[in-house]
Amino acid sequence: MPHINFEFKARTNNLDFLVKRLLELNPKYIGQDKQTDTYFNVAKGRLKLREGNIENALIYYERQNVANAKQSNVLLYQHQPDPSLKDILGKLHGIKVVVNKVRRIYFIENVKFHFDTIDELGTFVEVEAIDNTGNIGIEKLKEQCSKYAELFEIKSEDYISLSYSDMILERQAISKQRN
Repeated sequence: MPHINFEFKARTNNLDFLVKRLLELNPKYIGQDKQTDTYFNVAKGRLKLREGNIENALIYYERQNVANAKQSNVLLYQHQPDPSLKDILGKLHGIKVVVNKVRRIYFIENVKFHFDTIDELGTFVEVEAIDNTGNIGIEKLKEQCSKYAELFEIKSEDYISLSYSDMILERQAISKQRN
């Protein structure tokens, strides 16, 4: 079943400060996940296979690249790890890019918090207000994102418009131009 997220991603140089701010609200700690997200070539949206020690999912999503909180329409298939799935998707679509990260995951009600360290990119915070049922509504999701952006003291220049995959692809393109 598709669900709606309202979410933001922001660059930070102080993940520990942000985690401490969140811990004051007694979130549920899910754990630290070492994740590999393999993105596949698709005509529309984004398709990624997430492989981790906590989260394993095939995720299709559509989202605008804007540097602010934004809506994301998500289809999520959670599965048991199996290398055959990546092999099949790779043969069908081709691998676009791979993102490796270490992610600390927390929840407060329907809001998921990611504190990410990304190979080649640095450190980031992601906040996803999630409506799996259609009962919360987009306005409430927006309010939740605003509340946590304020808690984390996110400034407009901190917001990231691109996905991690796009950022890595940009870095690779710049590196190729220099060589």
